[in-house]
Amino acid sequence: MAKLYLTFLGTLLTCVLAFSQHKPDQKNASKDSTETANEYMHRSHTDDLIERFESPERDAYQKPEKVLDYLGNVLNKKIMDIGAGSGYFSVKLADRGAKVIAADVSDEFQNALKKRIEVQGIKNIELRKIPYDDPNLHDHEVDIALIVNTYHHIEDRSTYFSKVKKGTKGKGELVIIDFFKTEVPVGPPTGHKISIDQVIAELKEAGYSQFEVNVDLLPYQYIIKAK
Repeated sequence: MAKLYLTFLGTLLTCVLAFSQHKPDQKNASKDSTETANEYMHRSHTDDLIERFESPERDAYQKPEKVLDYLGNVLNKKIMDIGAGSGYFSVKLADRGAKVIAADVSDEFQNALKKRIEVQGIKNIELRKIPYDDPNLHDHEVDIALIVNTYHHIEDRSTYFSKVKKGTKGKGELVIIDFFKTEVPVGPPTGHKISIDQVIAELKEAGYSQFEVNVDLLPYQYIIKAK
């Protein structure tokens, strides 16, 4: 009996030790679950992000020409591209005759886009470094404020977009393109995504009252036009 009892204790101790060795690191798990969208994105080097943003794979799902057609005639319109990054949409908007403000919080992105503008001889893109909490728009400065795959990076969004609204002309509009809050092959983790309903609720708090929602143009993203 004593031998059987000792055998049982030995087995129990082995199981406890095995469990403790495979127990998840709660500190790291908590850190991962609270990681912000900005922290997640900037795990990658800027050069790697630019390569990803400008890739044929992005073209395939982003369908930029369809998006530009959806925006309508942008000739001579002043457009702020918030979170312009590598200039993916800024350059395409400029090619269609828009006067573009390519705005970003990152010096690295702004420097890379500056080189791109110089190499390609683009005259109608203005670079504007902005802080995380302010679009740095003058009152009634732009016809369109465009924000692609960046809405979920902004904190205190109602306050931020009330400033965007102030910087948009009376008949102008805000256009938001971001990922559906579901599992899709591209984009950030689902926990970082913002649902359409939440976006509209936050924009109402910011002072917007008219909304046009398109969920059919792009496979993984919605488009919201707000006035």
